[in-house]
Amino acid sequence: QVQLVESGGGLVQPGGSLRLSCAASGSIAMANAMGWYRQFPGHQRELVATFDSRGRTNYAESVKGRFTISADNNKKNTVLLQMNSLEPEDTAIYYCNADLVAGTGNKRSIYWGRGTQVTVSS
Repeated sequence: QVQLVESGGGLVQPGGSLRLSCAASGSIAMANAMGWYRQFPGHQRELVATFDSRGRTNYAESVKGRFTISADNNKKNTVLLQMNSLEPEDTAIYYCNADLVAGTGNKRSIYWGRGTQVTVSS
C-alpha cells in the first residue's frame, strides 16, 4: 500500500521560511511526478509546484521566485518544497501529490497525502 507522509508545516512570521517534505513509501516501481498543492478555506485545491522524473519543474505564478521544489537526493521518492519570503496569503493546507506506478500489477495512479497546515502570521 502506498503512503505519502508529509512533514514541515507550522507557524511562521511573514517573511520567514519553511521547508516541506513528502516521502512516498510502499511498493513503488516508478515516480512519474511529485508535487504540492494547497487549499484555502472554501476553495478547491490549487497547484503550488511539481517536479517530474526528468527534473522539470512547474510553479504557480504566485510562488515563482519564492518557492523551490526539488528531489531529496538522500531519500528515494521524496520531494522537498522550500518556501521563502512567506506571506499571510500563503496560509493554507498543503497537500503532497504523486503520480506513481505502484502496487500489484504496477498500476499508474495519483496519490495524495493527508495535508499539513502552513500558517503565516505575526
